[in-house]
Amino acid sequence: MQYLYPLLAILIWAGNTVVNKLAVGVIFPAEIGFYRWVLAGILFTPFMLKPVLANWATIKPNLGKIFILGVLGMAVYQSLAYFAATLTSATNMGIILSLMPMMALTLSITSLGNRLTAGALVGAVLSFGGVLVVISAGNLSTLIEQGVNMGDAMMLVATLAYAVYSTLLKKWQLRMPPLQLLYLQVLVAIIVLLPLFVLSPKAGLSPSNIPLILYACIPTSMLAPLMWMHAISRLGPSRTTLFFNLLPIVTALIAAAGLGERLALYHLLGGALTLGGVVLAERWKTPLRARSAAL
Repeated sequence: MQYLYPLLAILIWAGNTVVNKLAVGVIFPAEIGFYRWVLAGILFTPFMLKPVLANWATIKPNLGKIFILGVLGMAVYQSLAYFAATLTSATNMGIILSLMPMMALTLSITSLGNRLTAGALVGAVLSFGGVLVVISAGNLSTLIEQGVNMGDAMMLVATLAYAVYSTLLKKWQLRMPPLQLLYLQVLVAIIVLLPLFVLSPKAGLSPSNIPLILYACIPTSMLAPLMWMHAISRLGPSRTTLFFNLLPIVTALIAAAGLGERLALYHLLGGALTLGGVVLAERWKTPLRARSAAL
């Protein structure tokens, strides 16, 4: 039963990557990115406003950090994914997103003082190589000549933003209930995305895009984070993070079934390299300095 929470969270997030693609041509990226957080804020407020006000003495000194977390994890990461979906495939997005644990591990080594391990070094090379295979469609010479597809580039920036978010969350360890922190970040996203929403073109709400907004809001923005936090409390962060490695596989399967996206050989090769690199980094814990000292 304890493994059900991270599995459901991964399933929801993989489904949301496909929803990003389904939203193309139905609703503008700035619209769905804004509406999902507004709806989440409306649904959270009746339950969270009173606890937040009661805990304001603890929250107030951390408002700057909460703002940064909200910008990175909610506004930048989520919004860029919608813009990326207009230019690349859901399968590519899922594989690029699977690079996030490796990025977070690299940032932990550089900013949190975690020791560099042999697995982290080799895994980083493998994962980076896997993403290069995917964004080049298996032809590295074309990538050198034409550069990175804008959609893939946006997804890389979005993934990096979430990796920085995860690292800061671990570094700062804000002493407040997770639900209150999530709610405050939702409010930050609403404020930050409002100017983009006002200035962007609008398709308006319709029967074809309301279900997409509801999925992006309720399961993705509210239920999945709660399940993930519950999994961390039950299994610990290290064991829970391992489930993130299932994301590219589940995303590719849902995209193939729901969108008709075809899995090419470069998807399989790139996905395997990226996934293998992450697993290697998490499992091969031999410190490099210890090895060099022994030699």
